Amino acid sequence: MFTTRPEIAGSFGAVASTHWIASGVGMAVLERGGNAFDAAAAAGFTLQIVEPHLNGPGGDCPIILHSARLDAQQVICGQGPAPRAMTVAKLRDELGLEIVPGTGFLCAPIPGAFDAWALMLRDHGTWRLRDVLEYAIGYARNGAHVVPRVSATIETVRPLFESAWPSSAALWLHNGATVPGGLYRNPALADTYERVLREAEAAGADRARQIEAARDAWYGGFVAEAIGRFGRGFAALDTSGRRHHALLTADDMAGWRATVETPLAHDYRGHTVLKCGPWSQGPAMLQTLALLEGFDIAAMDPVGAEFVHTVVEAMKLAFADREAFYGDPDFVDVPMATLLSPGYTAERRALIGAQADNDFRPGSPDGMAPRTDYAAALRRAGEMAMAAGTGEPTVSRLGASGGDTCHVDVIDRWGNMVSATPSAGWLQSSPTIPELGFCLGSRCQMFWLDEELPNGLEPGKRPRTTLSPSMVLREGRPWMSFGTPGGEQQDQWQPIMLMRMIDHRFTIQQAIDLPSFHSEHWISSFWPRGARPGKLVIEGRFAPAVLGALLARGHRAEMGGEWSEGRLTGARREADGQIFAGANPRGMQGYAVGR
Repeated sequence: MFTTRPEIAGSFGAVASTHWIASGVGMAVLERGGNAFDAAAAAGFTLQIVEPHLNGPGGDCPIILHSARLDAQQVICGQGPAPRAMTVAKLRDELGLEIVPGTGFLCAPIPGAFDAWALMLRDHGTWRLRDVLEYAIGYARNGAHVVPRVSATIETVRPLFESAWPSSAALWLHNGATVPGGLYRNPALADTYERVLREAEAAGADRARQIEAARDAWYGGFVAEAIGRFGRGFAALDTSGRRHHALLTADDMAGWRATVETPLAHDYRGHTVLKCGPWSQGPAMLQTLALLEGFDIAAMDPVGAEFVHTVVEAMKLAFADREAFYGDPDFVDVPMATLLSPGYTAERRALIGAQADNDFRPGSPDGMAPRTDYAAALRRAGEMAMAAGTGEPTVSRLGASGGDTCHVDVIDRWGNMVSATPSAGWLQSSPTIPELGFCLGSRCQMFWLDEELPNGLEPGKRPRTTLSPSMVLREGRPWMSFGTPGGEQQDQWQPIMLMRMIDHRFTIQQAIDLPSFHSEHWISSFWPRGARPGKLVIEGRFAPAVLGALLARGHRAEMGGEWSEGRLTGARREADGQIFAGANPRGMQGYAVGR
């Protein structure tokens, strides 16, 4: 089949990411002798500069890795938890909020991205932190190319910046970022990283000791102190329509570090798929694959109505369970073994019929009664639709213009692999901290203000994130690293890509280029936490007959743009040592490189 670009092939190494500059940086590190962990960290820090509307230093970053030295896979959890002062009593009872705001300070968790990258670099990398950070510092100091989506995002929140977030206006409206194709600079962020390096190197010449000193500077030193001061001194307008000071403090940051976990695993047709635990939505992909293993996917047309229908109906069931049962396993008992068990899966699979079912149907694993906010989600979705229809002020005025995510995959010549999905802390999430050059994230908007729900807010608890990197083993050996931006769509587009590779024998690039689809049936993880029962969007390159067939089956289906579904990247290593990689052509940013 025709592809927009070749699938990269080589044996030395490959990097695929959502931005060509980050991919180039990662490959430069491999060429200079670094390993996959050095390359991924350098690319990840660079993504903060070249895709500031999609991630930032104040954001989050879950990572799945394979270490050839250890012959093992690990998850590094760079998802920071809620601060100690963030309680249901504070937000619901004292401030009168029904849901957590989607922007501003109240939704800010402890920023986890820096520590995730640093921990991976310390334990698995070979480069010093200065060598890794020099690429990001150079782009922040000397200028980074402005892709159209950066300036477009800034324009959607310009009124907010000009009227209520002056520090963001000072950085983003006057440094070149509003001009597509130009260069923008962030000297304050360059200064922040330079100071981190000075404090790191003051600890001595040892590489690991320098990284530990940098972690201390970030979480127990000047970075944490600046975050705490700004949050106390400025009240940020947020999506509630009111101004609030931050709940996050320097003490919160000092008490947290990223952690290492064992990936959650499930087999699909001889391949072991690895995901983060139920503090992410990643297990929903595993549940989807478990349900679909009972269907003859290979016999279905990969761009036909039967394939789309069957996959979407499985996703509806998996994501309903996500909403009813997933949460931080340090706080709640998630029945993960049952959710992935053959018996429970068979019961749920029997619910998939020839027609769409547009009810919201979580299961009852181990007899547990599901509790969700679905009725209120429908109400909120209706209220937002009515507000849009009456010409009320747009939510972009309050910053909720929508954020997205980045992704990077790396494989080196030694067989190390990294799949990382950095996100949040994007420029429109909260006011810029002037002395640091970045803002805080907004991931705590995914909590419910009900401690009884699995994803209910509690201090120190991780919000159930949508960030969801992936790795796959074939015959027990690491085979592929892949992932995508996309919020709810991450664990929709990824299983579609994987099944097209395993069941239909497409390459990475072919599977990425094929038209995809997504559902909005379940409760959105993002403010205002609405739901659209039965809504299905298929990419515009599907045949019109497919849309007609899906409508006939009862889906509330619609056709999207011709190149609108999917932001995927991936890299795989075959048994003969060859490395292959591909990246998303949509949006003209993603790129894979290798040799």
